[in-house]
Amino acid sequence: MQDKTGNEGKLIIFSAPSGSGKTTIVRHLLNYPELNLKFSISATSRAPRGGEKDGENYYFLSAREFKDHIKNDDFLEWEEVYRDNFYGTLKSEVERIWAEGKNVIFDIDVAGGLRIKRKFPAQTLAVFVKPPSVDELKIRLKKRKTESDDKINMRIAKASVELATAPQFDEIIKNYDLDTAKQEAYKLVANFIGLNKKD
Repeated sequence: MQDKTGNEGKLIIFSAPSGSGKTTIVRHLLNYPELNLKFSISATSRAPRGGEKDGENYYFLSAREFKDHIKNDDFLEWEEVYRDNFYGTLKSEVERIWAEGKNVIFDIDVAGGLRIKRKFPAQTLAVFVKPPSVDELKIRLKKRKTESDDKINMRIAKASVELATAPQFDEIIKNYDLDTAKQEAYKLVANFIGLNKKD
């Protein structure tokens, strides 16, 4: 896959167990115009939460619509996270961002991040954000108050599996201190896109 000019656009992936701080780090990086980043909006079949908006937080699809896109090979990667609860990246989303001449940044599930990395090894920087501990992760997820205890326990069980994949990523950021993690993320992305940070 190339952008409209035939150049290979850059893909920057941030993956982590839920509650590790990857979304906060990605939002932070989007504030730097020199990084030339644009956020890749994922598609999902889950219902919107809180004030989430279609086309801004996610592309909200029905499970049937999602399955039709799978059949048509419209996804760069997709996963059924829980039964009939799909997440994925539409190829059209990446092409849209590359057409704007920007680098694509993803806040994405671990399995999806690794799939994109395997498809585009040279174009992709895959960063794993590691929480201080699984216990700390549980505390953060409970503080959110967005999910039931059952859902949190499912996420914690999944987190243990996801943490084992960290060595498959290009870089690992240990998020013990958020400000330090943000600085580290900036340096990694700036180096990858060939931007030499000026002090």
